[in-house]
Amino acid sequence: MGAGHHHQLYRPGDTPVHRLPPQCKLAAVAAFALAVVATPREWFAAFAVYALLLAGVAALAKVPPGFVLRRMAIEIPFVLFAVAIPFVGTGERVSLAGLSLSLPGLWAAWNVLAKATLGVVASILLAATTEPRLMLLGAQRLRLPPMLVQIAMFMLRYMDVIMDEMRRMRVARESRGFTARDVRHIPVVARSAGALFIRSYERGERVHLAMLSRGYTGSMPVIQDLTASVRQWLLAGTLPGAALAVLLGGALLGTWGVGA
Repeated sequence: MGAGHHHQLYRPGDTPVHRLPPQCKLAAVAAFALAVVATPREWFAAFAVYALLLAGVAALAKVPPGFVLRRMAIEIPFVLFAVAIPFVGTGERVSLAGLSLSLPGLWAAWNVLAKATLGVVASILLAATTEPRLMLLGAQRLRLPPMLVQIAMFMLRYMDVIMDEMRRMRVARESRGFTARDVRHIPVVARSAGALFIRSYERGERVHLAMLSRGYTGSMPVIQDLTASVRQWLLAGTLPGAALAVLLGGALLGTWGVGA
């Protein structure tokens, strides 16, 4: 894999979080997400502690709050889904601001919003401190299925090429006086999408033949040392370790729930 592309989610820096090997950060975020998902929805204080932990990581990585907030737009579908649950849910109803809402629906909406938000923020911090290419190499170090990792690598590498092809096709259509305005133009756009697929498939075949001619045998060579030390694994484990401590402490002491 050649030099990677800086994605708009990545924020270059030289902090302890940036310097951690990618496999450590991937494992830490996955473990943190599992702890969050396993937390009962009634444990409001536990979710607050999780948010403080993520804020600490963001401060250590020097990722400003505005950077995170702008990229949380990806969560909008989850927010819309959560907002709709109390209105369509069944069971006991409560009145709030003149609206009749489902009590189980309110709990479900809170559960979705809290856990999805924490997961999205953790993912944003991971992407902000890890180059996409290194993230995929980290997944390779974690023994994820190599074929999936290679597909993701090629998608990352050639995404800009495909987007440029799309822009050229759009310019070609518009230079001939075509502008998609309503449903009547869907067939033209669909044919363009089909042509883009064929071109991308043909490009993939040419790339594959070029790789075979250069000795490709089914695995990509790793030319960068991503070995992680025990100290780095321990540092990365601070976030999920603290989250696990909160989860286990709440389970043993029963102090996180409503009315505690």
